Amino acid sequence: MKAKISIDTNKAISKIDDRIYSSFIEHLGRAVYGGIYEPGHETADDMGFRQDVMSLIKELKVPMVRYPGGNFVSGYNWEDGTGDKALRPKKMELAWNSIETNEVGIDEFQEWAKRAESDVMMAVNLGTRGADDARNIVEYCNSKTDTYYANKRRANGFEDPFCIKVWCLGNEMDGNWQIGTKRPVEYARLACETAKLMKMVDPSIELVACGSSGPFVETFGEWEETVLREAYEHLDYISLHSYYGNPDDNSQEYLGSAAIMDKFIRDVIEICDKVKAEKKSDKDINLSFDEWNVWFHSNEQDKKQEPWQIAPPLLEDMYNLEDSIVVGDLMITLLKHSDRVKIACLAQLVNVIAPIMTETGGGIWKQTIFYPFMYTSVNGRGTALDTVVESESFSEGKAENVSIVDAVAVISEDGNTVSLFAVNRKLGEDAELELSGFDGYRLQSHISMEGDDLKAGNSITAPDNVTPVTKEITDKVTLTGGSWNYLKFTK
Repeated sequence: MKAKISIDTNKAISKIDDRIYSSFIEHLGRAVYGGIYEPGHETADDMGFRQDVMSLIKELKVPMVRYPGGNFVSGYNWEDGTGDKALRPKKMELAWNSIETNEVGIDEFQEWAKRAESDVMMAVNLGTRGADDARNIVEYCNSKTDTYYANKRRANGFEDPFCIKVWCLGNEMDGNWQIGTKRPVEYARLACETAKLMKMVDPSIELVACGSSGPFVETFGEWEETVLREAYEHLDYISLHSYYGNPDDNSQEYLGSAAIMDKFIRDVIEICDKVKAEKKSDKDINLSFDEWNVWFHSNEQDKKQEPWQIAPPLLEDMYNLEDSIVVGDLMITLLKHSDRVKIACLAQLVNVIAPIMTETGGGIWKQTIFYPFMYTSVNGRGTALDTVVESESFSEGKAENVSIVDAVAVISEDGNTVSLFAVNRKLGEDAELELSGFDGYRLQSHISMEGDDLKAGNSITAPDNVTPVTKEITDKVTLTGGSWNYLKFTK
């Protein structure tokens, strides 16, 4: 099969916001305890943070991490994770039926983020709490005033504010699984009033309102319109959440997942712009795709976990080669919408549906999805180019009329490098590329996630079972059937 990819280095989609390569740490399973934090571990630093984990996170170049949830935040009292650790309460954590020790809270996490060379994206509890609590945590984290919560931060040992600039107004408040589920109008009113108070405390912050929990929930569309009509001028972003999987073991259908993400993004943009027109506003509401990933492998295993454990192994998907191809393809889709998707968070970062896995008290390894995320994050900085792909298509299950080849090109700030991220979604059929618009650039390297066994993955005993393949540079550029690819062109 032949496909054509065309670029014009003068035609841009958008400058890419680095925060599109963000991630997520929730108080869930072993993400925190046994993940980023394990005081007794041989690599632990003075605060108990695992340095082997920190090293791999830095390799991913994650600019911002969403915290502390997720479903967890809807029943969370943030004060429990501040001050003297000896006085912090153990609590029943109702979102994940676990025990939360509160050994790590915002006091520790903001320091971890600095050490990880990242920023914090903080979520507030709009499930069991509300606007008053939200303004208080903004004061605690960001205020320099001689007032109660700012002074409480100082008393806890932090003279300088944490300067957290991006805040989520709750989490998945439309979901019946959520603590404190809201109807669209209930959440819209609460989000509006909460946003007003938070920005009174710190006008410099950016706010993300909850969108629908996915494109297939009953209130999708109605929810977004109701929230935006009520709170438009107080918001900066609306969130999107979506997970992808292959529970029916139809790999060809699964490799079309990014087309479903693409439609979801387009639908939400259309809603945002519809409300903008209604309000005759000059402001765009941008998108924060702050939960996305593959999630399905661990579902049956999680049903067997006993409740009320501390940091039980939950959502520990073991990823394989086809998962890495899908994750790389989803990143291509996010970059193709970088004019409106300014924030995106791979959910999550360590142990919980994550690119990085640890053994509590032991070693660490990279999952297959680590590699496409890393290569895109490191090399996909700059400006996304309007990339035209001419390719045959396929239909399989929910993946209808999906282009076999898809791609996006990113040009570096100095113009000396063009990074092409491309996927061949068709199993068993290679695609020979005709490249147009790359004049003056030479193909320097071609990295691919490909292989004969789509179900192969990595583990603590076989950490390098699936790793990127370095392709030979020839006159012809070919994408192997069922592969994700990173091609680097330089002047």
